[in-house]
Amino acid sequence: MSGHSKWSTIKRQKAVVDAKRGAIFTKLANVITLTAKEGGDPEMNPALKSAIEQAKEANMPKNNIERAIKKGTGELAGEEVEEIFYEGIGPGNSQFILKCLTDNKNRSVASLRHIFTKYGGSLATVAWNFDLYGKICFNLSELSKNKINLENLELDLIDQEIVDFKKENQEIIILTNVKNLTNISNFLKDKGIMLSSSQVAYIAKEKQEISEKDIEKIDKFLEELEENEDVNNYYHNIL
Repeated sequence: MSGHSKWSTIKRQKAVVDAKRGAIFTKLANVITLTAKEGGDPEMNPALKSAIEQAKEANMPKNNIERAIKKGTGELAGEEVEEIFYEGIGPGNSQFILKCLTDNKNRSVASLRHIFTKYGGSLATVAWNFDLYGKICFNLSELSKNKINLENLELDLIDQEIVDFKKENQEIIILTNVKNLTNISNFLKDKGIMLSSSQVAYIAKEKQEISEKDIEKIDKFLEELEENEDVNNYYHNIL
């Protein structure tokens, strides 16, 4: 009986891992399909090249990658993948903007409404509390690796007209105007700095703390968003 019980647990755990892997592959495939609309040659399409590299890092099968590219270029039939944004109020009155890549809007909105409702929230307008910025992140170790002084770099970036520069734990986070995102990214790359991410992001104007009683709800809520195949990214106002 104990052996059976142990196998049941292992089987359950494997099912969870497989489900998460499946969701990740679907998310990556949607990104590849969307970026491939601008051209299926990764050498001529930097966004597609980056998406393929991320898929390979996640050990996504080559056939899946090729199928996603062909779907984006129109060589393979299938529902068109669209980028859609949803807004909502989550646990503890937290605010969320969700970026979704989906080939079925009805499925996406129904699944998201279910997740929000499950944790005491709802789909609602919250974009008024967010501004759109270019957000760049890299590990603090990149500075020592390239013999760059933190204060000098911040001054150089102020000259480049960034909006904000801060250090959080072992990460440097830079905010800039969206139109200046590429220039700042290239400026840092020219210094030999490897970026963790460079993307357009919604940043909350007013943030809020979550009470102790809502922390577990938030954790579970975020986990469900992570596992949702249509949710490509999300932004919130939680401190």
